[in-house]
Order: sequence, then C-alpha cells, then structure tokens
Amino acid sequence: MKMSARNHFAGTVAEVKKGQVMAQVTVDIGGGHRIKSAIFSESVDDLALKPGDKVTAVIKSTDVIIFKD
Repeated sequence: MKMSARNHFAGTVAEVKKGQVMAQVTVDIGGGHRIKSAIFSESVDDLALKPGDKVTAVIKSTDVIIFKD
C-alpha cells in the first residue's frame, strides 16, 4: 500500500482503553517509546484491536503544537 504520509512506525498494541465513543490506543514502537492515538471506539472494533497486535502508527499532521505554562 502506498501513502503520502512519511511518518510511520511499526509497533505492538500495548493497551486499548475504550469509551462509549472514543478509544485511546497505546502503541509500543520500541526503544522505550510509545505513541498514543485517540480513535473512534467503532474503529477499534472494526480493526479488532487488542494488546499484542502488530500495527503501524501513521502520523500525518501539518502542525505540532507544544505549550508549557
């Protein structure tokens, strides 16, 4: 599969926290690094995501905002 996003990281699902509408999926990409993604709970069900699954996290963004008070 080809895609325009250049930032993609292979990893393993470490945790899935499902709410009624949204879910938080934590992906361990190795080296002590984890990526957290907020996706629809329906997407978790469609993909049948569970800890231990091999996945790829794709990051496509035009802005990264960091704020410190």
